[in-house]
Amino acid sequence: MSRVTLFLKGNLDLRDTLHSLRRGDGAVAWNGINEVMRAQRPGCTVRVRHETCVRSDTLLSVDGTIPPELSARGLDLGSRPLESQYSKAVFETDADAIVLSLQPDLMTTVFRHRRDGYFLYPEGWARWSKPDQEWMGEAFERVAPLEVGPAIAALTAVVARLQARTDAPILIYNISAAIPGDQVHVHAGLEDILSTRIRRFNLGLIELSQKTGVSVIDVDAVLARAGADRMKLDALHLNADGCRLVAEEVVRVLDDLGLFPEADG
Repeated sequence: MSRVTLFLKGNLDLRDTLHSLRRGDGAVAWNGINEVMRAQRPGCTVRVRHETCVRSDTLLSVDGTIPPELSARGLDLGSRPLESQYSKAVFETDADAIVLSLQPDLMTTVFRHRRDGYFLYPEGWARWSKPDQEWMGEAFERVAPLEVGPAIAALTAVVARLQARTDAPILIYNISAAIPGDQVHVHAGLEDILSTRIRRFNLGLIELSQKTGVSVIDVDAVLARAGADRMKLDALHLNADGCRLVAEEVVRVLDDLGLFPEADG
């Protein structure tokens, strides 16, 4: 039995498709990439290591050290704990392949400390104590969402930093542009709607791949071929069938990159 290790630096799109998708009641709806491996590569398993990601520009700024002021407050940050927000593990991993996503850069708005300049994503802010909420408002300022140019520039810098220390393949998910309920046919005055923003980011990722050689996991095309309306729960989240299709695409790409041993016989 052989094993391939993947390091995922991203959010639910990576976790749901490659690690596991759980329903609201906690039951497992899709058990990750090894469901595909058991069917297609029974002699090989995939070990998945996952860290959440804020976005590429904040990832470039961290050095693995959590600001003491944050550590002292014990903030409840849900799925974005301080250990993940300030981790540089993706730049030090010995994984066989690294998997990233456009989704954090597309969707996440962060805050910058007014005095010290570090970034924070305050997930679960509404659950914090009133003193912590007041401190947040006084100590931090909101940073504008990333536009496609700065986002792709930051992601390109992340890729360059990874490629400088490892030959491991880098895979990056794009995003399905099929938005439930979106029936726009005249785009005048709607330049910034989500579906258009997704398409701009997806095109930017193609250009990044052309320059750096990273592999694009074309979630948009995979779901389009199968019928996105049947595969998506909402604009960003997939059901079990959608997760399976994307995981199958990841296995296909990893196989094409030569990460799996040749089958006996």
